[in-house]
Parts: sequence; C-alpha cells; structure tokens
Amino acid sequence: MTALSTPAALDADTGAGGGSPRRRPYRALQPSRAGTAVRAVLLFLAAVVTLFPFYAMVVLSLKPAGAIVMPDSLLPWPISTEAYERVLSAESVLRWTFNTAVYSVVSVVAVLFLASLAGYAFARKRFPGKEVMFWSFIAMIMVPYHVTLIPSFIVISEAGGVNTYWGLILPTLANAQAVFLMRQFIKSLPDELFEAAMLDGCSEWRMYVSMVLPLIKPIMATLGVFVFLWHWNDFLWPLIVGQSTDMRTLTTGLASLNAENAPLNVVLAGSVVAFVPIFMAYLVGQRYFTEGVTMTGVKG
Repeated sequence: MTALSTPAALDADTGAGGGSPRRRPYRALQPSRAGTAVRAVLLFLAAVVTLFPFYAMVVLSLKPAGAIVMPDSLLPWPISTEAYERVLSAESVLRWTFNTAVYSVVSVVAVLFLASLAGYAFARKRFPGKEVMFWSFIAMIMVPYHVTLIPSFIVISEAGGVNTYWGLILPTLANAQAVFLMRQFIKSLPDELFEAAMLDGCSEWRMYVSMVLPLIKPIMATLGVFVFLWHWNDFLWPLIVGQSTDMRTLTTGLASLNAENAPLNVVLAGSVVAFVPIFMAYLVGQRYFTEGVTMTGVKG
C-alpha cells in the first residue's frame, strides 16, 4: 500500500491550491574546501615552476662577475649592477636593440595594415576566384617555415637584401594567420553597417578607414602583440640575413656573446634587457587581448 501523504508534505511539494509541484530553488554546486585547497596548491606550484626561470635570470644577472655556485647563487644577495652597466654601455648591444626595434615595430605596422586590407576584401568583397585564392593562401599555414627558408634567402640575396632592414622585414609580411583572423573578425561584423555605409555613398577607402578600422581594434591589438613577440624573439631569419655585426638583432647578438665566452651575468643581463620590451608590449595590449581572442570568429 502506498502511504498517504500528509497535508504538510503535499503543501511542500505542490502549490497551496494543489496545483503543479513547486520547483525547489536551484543551488549551485559549491566546491568543497578540500578541492579548493588542492586547486590552490596546484596553481601555486604551476606559478612557481613557470616563474622560477625568470627569477633565476634576474637574480643571476645581478651577481658580480665570478663563478656561479648553485644553489647559493640563487639567493638575492649580494647585488651588483656591473653586468647591466656593461650591457647598456656597450655600443653593439644598443645597436642590436635598435635593429630589433626596427624589425619588430615596422613588421607589426605593415602586417596589421596588409592583413586588415586582405581580411576586409576576403570578408566583404565579391570577385572571381575569391574562395580559391583565400584557401590557397591559408594553405601556407601548413607549409613549415623551414621549407621556405632557403628559397627566401636566395631571392633576398639576389635582390641585394642581405644586411639590410628591408631584407629582414619583407619576407615576413605575408602572414596567413593574420589574414585569416582578420577575415573571420570582419566577417562577424553586422551586415547592416556596411549596407548603411553604401547607401550613404561611402567609398571603399572611407568605409575601411572610418568604420572597419575602429571596429577591429581588439583583433588588431591581439595580432599586434603576437606579431611583435614573434619578430622580437625571431632568431633564424635574422641570423641568416643579418650577417654583419651591425645588423644583428638582440637574439643573434646575445647568442654571439655566449659563443664568445662572455660572463654569464652579462649574457643574462642582456636577456633581461631583451625581455622588458616584450613585457611592456603585453601590458599595452592586454586591454584588448582577451576581447580579441574571445570575439574572433563569433557572429555579432
């Protein structure tokens, strides 16, 4: 036999008038204290493992010249700025920093400009062979960078681009990833904006400058950070094209210091100097970084 429900029980499960059952309030599952503590410990360990090389780089760069003894040398004392004085006063290091800045900044501006133009054309224009051209260009992502290295060097060398800034910069401007991301982002913009602009008689250039560029700032900032990091840390192409001492970048220059048996604290001080602009670039672009990654490819 089924037990009869009491009026109180019926009231609890149904409405006061005996209607449909009342929904009990939803309670989000709260993680247990033990689970929260475990996650906090794991995140702390991951942070320590990630940040320890940076800590070691900074601490060892502040040590006086001499033998490095582990683990005593990882202590933050004694402190000496001798290595930084030597790095910042070296004419070659300042020249390498200037070369790297030119290589990175000019490449970022050119890649963003060309990729935004190409992305706008692929996203909003109609012309014969557009899809074939686009996917053929995107197929370049599947080609390893090292496969095109020798042909690119032969072309640049025959054109007289060895030990020149344009020889460093020109081969890196055709960035398929940047074009793809720009195209996806511009394609997600509302069609009504472009229709209204055409009805108002906007030219293509004015539409691109006045409407498209302001709307794609998040993805441009995101791509700008990525392109800057890639060019600032690039080693293989500058090593091949910048063969003279005056045309070396920081990555190839610091490698040459290591090959010349320079003191470890001097090499690490140069690494810290090379790291600071990268960190500053991320701080400048982080405002748009998450927004650009999240919105790419999402239909607005």
